[in-house]
Amino acid sequence: MIEISSKTNDHFRRWMDLANSRGIKKHGEFILMGEKLIQEFMLNPNFTIKAEIVHEDLKSVTLTHPISKTKRIPVFKLPKALFNEIDVVGTHYNLLVLEPKALEPLDSSAKAQGLEVIAPLGDPSNLGALVRSALAFKASKIILTEESCSPYHPKAIKASAGALLKLPLVKIGKFTEFVQTHSDIYALDMKGENVAKFNWPKNVRLVIGEEGPGFSGIKGLNRLSVPTDGVESLNATVAASIALFSYAQKHP
Repeated sequence: MIEISSKTNDHFRRWMDLANSRGIKKHGEFILMGEKLIQEFMLNPNFTIKAEIVHEDLKSVTLTHPISKTKRIPVFKLPKALFNEIDVVGTHYNLLVLEPKALEPLDSSAKAQGLEVIAPLGDPSNLGALVRSALAFKASKIILTEESCSPYHPKAIKASAGALLKLPLVKIGKFTEFVQTHSDIYALDMKGENVAKFNWPKNVRLVIGEEGPGFSGIKGLNRLSVPTDGVESLNATVAASIALFSYAQKHP
């Protein structure tokens, strides 16, 4: 076990960088946080484990795991104060430093297969909540755009309840450019067709926008809405969950 006690340590400084999308991209690592998520992951460790981080009151979960017989995983012990700085979502449980999987580009000529969710979301909590619902309602894949935050952001993974580690993820460039060459995209919009009455095709791409700007000014989109009474609109991820449920009801 390797002990670290200084904020100037290179490992500690790198791990602090992993609290944002830029740091994840720069270092090619992300941190999995949360007791339940880590216990589920250790049943099927399908990402490369780079390191484990503990403090003095925590026991390693990798040293006693069968994976330790075939791969040496360094375990770093930090004082609680330093550990808590890295534990940005406040899990107070072991942290695993993992290697992200490269996102494959979406075949630009490929048609939708099942329900594909496009997520140009820069807010990690919104992205995570959306992907959690997408998994629950049988989406076939998540399409991330140039505008999307990293799917390996700790707040995104937490909000997704681990769904971001389970659904296939692919990437495209800017969303506005993608729309120009694809006609099978449906967007949630206050002025669109009621999702409850919409005849959902089996193969479709549904895009969810950020709060506020939505898709104003973007042409070429088919628009769907979730009608409301008493409020102007719903939170984007709440509306998305209703739309995804509506699709799942038509295609069980």
